[in-house]
Amino acid sequence: MAGGQWTVQNKVRPGVYINFKAQHKALNSVGERGTVAFPVSLPWGATEQVIELDHRTFLEDAQKLLGFRATDERIRHIAAATSHASTVLLYRLGGTDAKKATATIGELTATAKWGGERGNDLRIVVQQDIDEQDVLQVVTLLGMDEVDRQLVKTVEQLVDNAFVDWTGTGELTVTAGISLSGGTGGTQVGADFAAALASFENYNFNVLGIPQTDVSSKQIATAYMKRLRDEEGKKVIAVVSNYPDADYEGIVSLHNGIETSDGLQVPASVLVWEVAGMQAAASITESLTYTAIPNGVAAYPRLNQAETIAALKAGELVLTSLNGRAVIEQDINTLTSFSADRSKPFGKNRVVRTLDTIANDIKELFDRYYIGKVANDKDGRALLFTEISSYMQKLDDLGAIQNFAYQTDVQVDAGENSDAVVVQLYVQPVDSVEKIYMNVEVV
Repeated sequence: MAGGQWTVQNKVRPGVYINFKAQHKALNSVGERGTVAFPVSLPWGATEQVIELDHRTFLEDAQKLLGFRATDERIRHIAAATSHASTVLLYRLGGTDAKKATATIGELTATAKWGGERGNDLRIVVQQDIDEQDVLQVVTLLGMDEVDRQLVKTVEQLVDNAFVDWTGTGELTVTAGISLSGGTGGTQVGADFAAALASFENYNFNVLGIPQTDVSSKQIATAYMKRLRDEEGKKVIAVVSNYPDADYEGIVSLHNGIETSDGLQVPASVLVWEVAGMQAAASITESLTYTAIPNGVAAYPRLNQAETIAALKAGELVLTSLNGRAVIEQDINTLTSFSADRSKPFGKNRVVRTLDTIANDIKELFDRYYIGKVANDKDGRALLFTEISSYMQKLDDLGAIQNFAYQTDVQVDAGENSDAVVVQLYVQPVDSVEKIYMNVEVV
């Protein structure tokens, strides 16, 4: 369903077109948050499709889907994202032309399920079964982990598993172990990145994480956010590292990283995984200002006061060392060019989360229950008014907005065309207390 911003009532596609502007001085539930998406380079896994992980699938199936157990240090960044977000979407970059590792054992050929270097860690053992003399055990190992074991008499009886595909005919040859080889990663090109972004559009997600460090990827991600947010009405944000030039409320730029309790120095480009997961999981009544990064004991690199102020003024999300923790100094995005339509509150991520949730929820309400179903007459518009008012009152009760008055803050009118309605909605999002000024009198 179409959506986005509007200037004049000239849209062709049925949809919801919403403008949020700074004011010059039912929908019975609030939409769920918690989904984050990443284009990522992986040495194993499905190609040209999105890999979907929730907490359970990550813990149970990470080895099958990503090539490593959930506790493996090599996917620590993905574990960090899943520790916050309810769902993590991954699109593997460089997998399309990756080569699969193989091994030949007599009449049997074993081929890794996916291309990439991780396939070279696969090993096949063929040994006599101790109970039946005419039966052989075919064992698949990934590193030191046994991932499959089959009892067969011939090559044809083998069944492909999650790691290896079998080909060949005839008798099996006993071997103490032969490793697969020849697996290589593919070439990451711009088309891969574009394909990842296009694939994510088929999913409902809240945050796009960009761990890539090149400026081109960040520019593409910024353009992608602007198209989704402003033209299509899909209110999502992206988290990148060191790109305040975006100057846009839909882009969060992480300035620095952390030192962990086990001595690691995690740069901003890697910490993007965790911060993007935190942004996705944050509710509309929550600010991440002064929220500690789990396992972070200090900012890396540490900034002095002048550097911190400069980064904040540039619209960067800065980490600060505080009492043995690494905390988010201020939960802001890259918007710094404020205007009448985009005033200072739009630079706060809590405010943007609230406005984005309102836009997404009203759009979903209209898409599901009104377009093509409810007459655009006085009764139909009254029904829409009642639903939006009830929803806004719920947000007020939750503390996401304040001072809501349904008599004056919601107005539903007929549009210029017979099938159009215009909703005037006045919103005052609640921000979190961040600065407290006190006078202390000592007598």
